[in-house]
Amino acid sequence: MLHGPMLVKILVFALPLALSSVMQQLFNSVDVAVVGHYVGASALAAVGSNAPVIGLFINLLVGLSLGTNAVVSNHIGRHDPYRTRRAVATSMRVAVIGGLSIAAIGFASARSILELMGTPDDVMEQAVLYLRCYMLGLPFLAIFNFGASILRSVGDTRRPLYILIATGLLNAALNMMFVVWWGMGVEGVAIATGISSAVSAGIIVVLMMRDKGPCGLQFPLEKTDFTELGGIVRIGLPAGVQGMVFSFSNMVLQSAVNSYGSEVMAGSAAALNFEYYCFFIIQAFNGAAISFIGQNYGAGNIQRVRRAFALCMTLGVVFCAGFNWLFVWQEEFFLGIFTDVPQVMEYGYQRMHIVLGLQALGCSYEITASALRAMGRSIAPTIFTIIGTCLLRVGWVYFIMPIYPGFDKLMMVYPLSWILTGTMVIIDYIVFMRKKFGKTIVEEQNIC
Repeated sequence: MLHGPMLVKILVFALPLALSSVMQQLFNSVDVAVVGHYVGASALAAVGSNAPVIGLFINLLVGLSLGTNAVVSNHIGRHDPYRTRRAVATSMRVAVIGGLSIAAIGFASARSILELMGTPDDVMEQAVLYLRCYMLGLPFLAIFNFGASILRSVGDTRRPLYILIATGLLNAALNMMFVVWWGMGVEGVAIATGISSAVSAGIIVVLMMRDKGPCGLQFPLEKTDFTELGGIVRIGLPAGVQGMVFSFSNMVLQSAVNSYGSEVMAGSAAALNFEYYCFFIIQAFNGAAISFIGQNYGAGNIQRVRRAFALCMTLGVVFCAGFNWLFVWQEEFFLGIFTDVPQVMEYGYQRMHIVLGLQALGCSYEITASALRAMGRSIAPTIFTIIGTCLLRVGWVYFIMPIYPGFDKLMMVYPLSWILTGTMVIIDYIVFMRKKFGKTIVEEQNIC
């Protein structure tokens, strides 16, 4: 990451990372497809309506794992194996403790959260059951994500991908066995996901134990290094809070979707899967930005920092927009994977046209915020995201929707929030770079 042309290296890093995230999302997509075809529309609504709730908890863990990625990348850039080893040990402790804590909170508060979201009575019991079963597997998901972040810090995005391909196939097989053959409902798909997550966590721990380098995992773990913990929390916690706020705003939007009934909920849930796939493309270039910029920033190579940012932004927009428009172009085929109910599909089409077709706008703040975090600036992007996503979206639901009701009007808030947030974070990046390095941002970085 510190030498030579970066274009091919970023692609080799980011594309397996994108596929890894897609494989994780396939766990949920297979759940949605199986219950949609074999259980019914209400089960589809129950599983799909849980996506923002699950995202609320997972985004905190994923944000903290980004802190691990940035800290370990900085130590590698400085050629400091001692601090790298201590950061790795500290990170895995955070994964275990954080995963268990968040799972306990989610399990205990499942019904209360779904009630606050206005989940309809005909969906409630199945939604609660699915969420509680899902929470049992969350600690394993935390261990895998932190372990994968450590491997990605040294450029290893392929082994996490291979793990997820294998466990994704396992998840699909277990779904068919539990639901189709054994007649289980939403609890069957949640248990299948939990088992697959446990297997992926076990494999990545074994791989790290076999690694004798500074990113290897040795038991018993070294004592928690509070300096490394502080760095991980300082960078990762704001990213996690940003993700949680993002999910909270989506929960508010989901509550508005719920008010339109189970058919709208089901159509929205089906279309949402494709937004996640494209978002993971953005996240892959986020990961590339953190690792490449983090290492080069640690090494003091600012020109490569700027070049890495420009490449990650350009590639993120191109790949995300390409898949956005592919899904919209073939909307009937893709939505048909999840449901064949005409009324449900109609609402799915509406969401795909308005939200999915413009999702590449999200690169403007996602990748820019990752670049800032790789250089240690994490709080400001979080604040701007809270303003641009949470406040705008919540305000839209409570003040605009009563005046201009309708599912299509509700969906318009997504592109509007991306434009507002992107403008604020890009301005912050430009100001930070000028203050930090005293140079005008080169033309190649103009992403407006």
